[in-house]
Amino acid sequence: IVGSRCGVRAFRSAAACIALAARGCECFSRMLRTALRRAAAARPHARSLSAEASITVEFPGAYTAYLSEEPAAAAETTKAELLEYFKTMYTMRRMELMCDDQYKKREIRGFCHLYDGQEAVGTGIQAALSPEDSWITSYRCHCIALARGGSVEGVLAELMGRSHGQTGGIGGSMHFYNKKENFFGGQGIVGAQVPVGTGLAFANKYKTPLGEPMPVAIGCYGDGAANQGQIWESMNMAALWKLPMIFCIENNQYGMGTSIARHSCNNDYYTMGNVIAGLKMDGMNVLSVREGMKHVRDYVSQGNGPMVVEMSTYRYHGHSMSDPGKIYRDGAEVKAMRENNDPIKNVRQLLLGHTDATEDELNTIEKNIRAEVEAARDRALAGSTPSSTDDLVRNIYLDEHGKDVPQSYIRLPDYEKSIRA
Repeated sequence: IVGSRCGVRAFRSAAACIALAARGCECFSRMLRTALRRAAAARPHARSLSAEASITVEFPGAYTAYLSEEPAAAAETTKAELLEYFKTMYTMRRMELMCDDQYKKREIRGFCHLYDGQEAVGTGIQAALSPEDSWITSYRCHCIALARGGSVEGVLAELMGRSHGQTGGIGGSMHFYNKKENFFGGQGIVGAQVPVGTGLAFANKYKTPLGEPMPVAIGCYGDGAANQGQIWESMNMAALWKLPMIFCIENNQYGMGTSIARHSCNNDYYTMGNVIAGLKMDGMNVLSVREGMKHVRDYVSQGNGPMVVEMSTYRYHGHSMSDPGKIYRDGAEVKAMRENNDPIKNVRQLLLGHTDATEDELNTIEKNIRAEVEAARDRALAGSTPSSTDDLVRNIYLDEHGKDVPQSYIRLPDYEKSIRA
């Protein structure tokens, strides 16, 4: 819900883009129809003049439930809270755009999958979870690492192979990790994080006294991985053992370069759990994600078993930096989403429509974040690469006492360059 003038603009532009989408992907058209319904329901609210004053925001049509109840499509928030979400999401956006820039300058190499467009998902989930909850995700993990205790410099330095990167410069884009923050990383293999996440849920249940609420585990994966056998097996075990597991599909409408209509016989991913409850939510609205995930977390932590969640979202970049993202979708589709349902613009409209925040205030925040990201890039570039092969032979095996056991031999693609003690 946005202020009345914003609502009129959103209504008109969304209507125009639905006409455009009618000639293209049906799934994209559905997303824009949702935006139109929200705009049509918009009504002005009184502006809040205090940073801590409560604001009620409604988002009708944000949820669709399967074998469960829908949460209330409304949230209580404050200006201070919205500003925090705005800053977090804008930092994520600028960091990912910096990754794009540095990749093209060859300061970042190898695989690189960007998250811009999906920021509301990561930010909303983090706002709903507890620090004790376990989180594991796919290789599109830079922003999740940031949300779970990381820093822009730590992310960029890791991508550049610097020793002060978040995982010492030896993990790279797909392998962030922060055990202290219960972030168990990105996974380089499609879908591989889901069985591991189910194991984390098992551990959380095993360590919780009987009858007490359990920390939950969430495994995020894309629509392209949703039909994998290892995921179905994980769901089966989680349901049998009533594990506090959230199977979270970030449906960004394309599995690599293939639309969901062409790669899955069931596009209602939240129903894929068979007998497992499911919930679909608007993944472009940080408040609907937060409230929906609070509802889901409460359900699974109380011993009701797992839940399947579908986040309806969109990525602006291609699947990875090697994918221009233009062959299987046209520029008009991406432009329409940026203009009508961008997650950062949605928060910006809430701040301008519901609080005393001004354009100048928000522009200043954006300017400062851009400067912070640029400074983080400079510090990352100034770092050094791992100084010796000693860094490569550690953190592979532990002995029975949990002590690191350096390896005496590591086979490299070029046999002559293999590492020998």
